[in-house]
Amino acid sequence: MKFPRLAAGAALSLLLLNAYGEQYYQSKTPYGPQQDMASYEAAPPGYRPVYTQLLARHGSRGLSSFKADLALYNLWRQAGKEHALTPLGRQLGPDIRQLMKANFLLGYGVDGISKPGYGNETMQGVAEHTQLAQRLYQRLPQLFNDAAGQSRQIVVVTSGKDRAVDSGYFFTRSLLAQQASLAPLLVYPDSLAPRAETSPASHDSRPRGTDRYLLYFHKLSARQDQVADAADPLYPAYQASQSYQAWLRSDELRDREAAILAQPRLAAAAKTVLERLFTPAFVAALAQGRYRVANTGTYRYTSADGKFSNRLSGDGDTVIASATDAALALYELYAAAADMRHEVAADFTRYVPPAQAAVFAAVDDAQSFYAKGPGIAENGDLNYRMASTLLDDFFKEVDAVASGDLSHAAKLRFSHAEIVIPMAAMLGLPGMAAPLPRASMYSYDNNSWRGATVAPMAANIQWDVYTDGQGSTLVRMLYNEKETDFKPDCDSARMAPASHFYRYAQLKSCYQR
Repeated sequence: MKFPRLAAGAALSLLLLNAYGEQYYQSKTPYGPQQDMASYEAAPPGYRPVYTQLLARHGSRGLSSFKADLALYNLWRQAGKEHALTPLGRQLGPDIRQLMKANFLLGYGVDGISKPGYGNETMQGVAEHTQLAQRLYQRLPQLFNDAAGQSRQIVVVTSGKDRAVDSGYFFTRSLLAQQASLAPLLVYPDSLAPRAETSPASHDSRPRGTDRYLLYFHKLSARQDQVADAADPLYPAYQASQSYQAWLRSDELRDREAAILAQPRLAAAAKTVLERLFTPAFVAALAQGRYRVANTGTYRYTSADGKFSNRLSGDGDTVIASATDAALALYELYAAAADMRHEVAADFTRYVPPAQAAVFAAVDDAQSFYAKGPGIAENGDLNYRMASTLLDDFFKEVDAVASGDLSHAAKLRFSHAEIVIPMAAMLGLPGMAAPLPRASMYSYDNNSWRGATVAPMAANIQWDVYTDGQGSTLVRMLYNEKETDFKPDCDSARMAPASHFYRYAQLKSCYQR
């Protein structure tokens, strides 16, 4: 299948700024609240907050694995052997080694991180969830004071993956720092589980306070999560996950990604970036496929106190065989370094000028749009149908409140971009849910979906619930702490035409339709 080229200026058509006033980190963008709570709409007279719930991505993290950094370092070493490094290029190797060391030791000595190394949250990530909890408390202090007085539960659930578990720890630790009397209210429930499991609480893969069906549904596996009974309520989610994973392995997606990577403007950006680091002859040879390096080799780093050491070997699976491969590997380190400002002093922005970073960011968004985002219109809800159980859980929580069951004061969920992104699409949120026809190619000119907006680090969706004590229930949604409209079809549920407070019964009816 042939795909249309992206417009020449598409990569530059949107300036995305992160919390530091810099741009182009996309889904690796450090978190910042998108609205000052002082400007939030006041609740209607007679209504008070009685409940809140949260879905949050883990905070800023390091590199997820020992891959792009090692492969690029091996390319740098090859260039060094051939005297093909520029003055700027000679500085790249030591900076990569600094980044590698930081990832080898990431989380060592940090309370709440049990296994240091790649994939852990950085101190920036710890701060993001610490501050997110502080602002939640500041927004709803009376809710938490009432909860303590009435012994109402604060339910905490994670995906079970380290960085999500750690985010939950840092968030709740911060919440307790605001009000210590909340500690007895924290509960970690049993996971959802197939009917065929007679004792889910004792199942080794489902420790209390974790739930893969709610918060890791993009990777449900036959070995660990299979739901065989078509009458089981979890069967649709399991089947949706299998369909989604088949899409990730499909030839169609592979062809789509190849077309994205074949854009001439990407090759031009790669050439510009690499020729600042390597000689033109070396870059030309790389572009011609005359070099092939992988993430091979073994390294060990030890903490400054000598008490922790980490030895890792590359698996050889990440290969750099073209100029585009090399440039995108460098872009990955550039984005990762933005989330490691406390651990890494090296400035990777000097290796990727803004004009070229914009091109790489647009490529990253295009890949994410098809692999994680709304995707192809003809595929229907393939990319997000698996989030239905999570959306049902949000409504189930508010159903209880609306019916007078106030046993829960809050439900806090900690997960991943692959969960937040389909949840946003499932909700039909403007700018986050529009697919494109198969015959089109995603660009900044034809779609407003952006990784930096939908799923920066610590991205979150919050529903605050208010009642008037006479049977009326309202919901307000915050997305990355900005008052956010539900899908346009639900406008009739608003309390007033421009209000962010929605009548719950009508809102639920709208989504059930």
